[in-house]
Amino acid sequence: MKTIKKICCIGAGYVGGPTMSVIAFKCPDIQVTVVDINKERIKAWNNSDLEKLPIYEPGLKEIVAIARGRNLFFSTDIDRAIDQADMIFISVNTPTKTYGKGKGQAADLKYIELCARNIARVAKDDKIVIEKSTLPVRTAQAIKNILDNTGNHVNFEILSNPEFLAEGTAINDLLHADRVLIGGDATPSGEAAKQALSSIYQNWLPKERILLTNVWSSELSKLVANAFLAQRISSINSISALCEKTDANVAEVAKAIGLDSRIGPKFLNASVGFGGSCFQKDILNLVYIAKSYGLDEVANYWEQVITINDYQKQRFADTIVSTLYNTVAGKKIVFYGWAFKKDTNDTRESAAIYVADALLEEQAEIVVYDPKVSEEQIYADLDRLNTRSEQENRRLVTVSKDPLESVDNAHAIAVLTEWDEFKALNWEKIYSKMLKPSFVFDGRRVLDRNTLHKIGFKYYRIGES
Repeated sequence: MKTIKKICCIGAGYVGGPTMSVIAFKCPDIQVTVVDINKERIKAWNNSDLEKLPIYEPGLKEIVAIARGRNLFFSTDIDRAIDQADMIFISVNTPTKTYGKGKGQAADLKYIELCARNIARVAKDDKIVIEKSTLPVRTAQAIKNILDNTGNHVNFEILSNPEFLAEGTAINDLLHADRVLIGGDATPSGEAAKQALSSIYQNWLPKERILLTNVWSSELSKLVANAFLAQRISSINSISALCEKTDANVAEVAKAIGLDSRIGPKFLNASVGFGGSCFQKDILNLVYIAKSYGLDEVANYWEQVITINDYQKQRFADTIVSTLYNTVAGKKIVFYGWAFKKDTNDTRESAAIYVADALLEEQAEIVVYDPKVSEEQIYADLDRLNTRSEQENRRLVTVSKDPLESVDNAHAIAVLTEWDEFKALNWEKIYSKMLKPSFVFDGRRVLDRNTLHKIGFKYYRIGES
């Protein structure tokens, strides 16, 4: 088995940065270099002020502080890192296609292909190449074809090693992983490559948690894991709508079914909808793959998970409009939270974006407070929708740095991210600053109904009448 001395990771984003930081932290004898074409991102990873790392994850800055400069490096010199590495992780973006065949569903693999061609051009000795990005089934074969046909006659072993990280708990998920999945060929060299990667993870994880599979099973397992998790959220969200009509309480229903050992309690928290970079993208990928093999019924089944998610966001926006006497035009609505979940600054597919968009269509004036998301990011998220001009977005949306200042003369507050700090706010003071009647729409079910009622709020929580 080849001894791995140097690792290169192409892509310094939400997966590559934290994963490589943990590998470097746990394997001090391996040199780990994370490379990216984005100079600003690499500069942020190298910032002496650890509060300015490009990614916020609890526990990340402490690990970077120990490993960076010792055996963890961040660089824009991609060719040099590829040339020196024994093992190369590909961890670049695979967004949903916005053009051509498979538009709106298939993964766009142009960045993966560019990586493969770059590796093929530079590599002068044998390499283990690892897919870390979430990819459609059979991508490994495409990478292998490119490497084998355009390379310098060196041997490449392609492995699939999908990530199962939840943002906000990524470091903990890496340090205490439920399982690590490594897919590769059943050839002697393929088995040796799988063992080489397995031995790295065995520096901190028990061997029985490392599953070795064929490459197709590994690629598909990643998509299916995210599809099943998203399906649970959409399932309980569909029931939350029914609860509101029937005087049932979705929390009580979730607890009752979660105590069934066959179902279990996780991912049964009703909310305004799931977000993040993975769930929607991976389900759309699954839908596209199923359709491409003529499995339309399978595709339709999984597509419904996204339909319910979109419905939940629209339903929340509609509830705000109907409760505020069927008009929000000119009314000030404060959003508490913009990130798709707490403990991350990631806003990809965040429910807040789409709820804001629906309310802006009704001419609402929105003020956003989020403890970790920048003003530039909030405007960029809205501009990307192309629903209205950039000027209009800036006229109707204000970003606040203070949750209390933001509520002056507000008609309503909508809780869109479950940040812990929202529970500890001075809600009496907030009430005194708002117009009356004062409304709170809790899209994350994090606040205490009785406390808010006693203060005087009109309080709505998803999943309760």
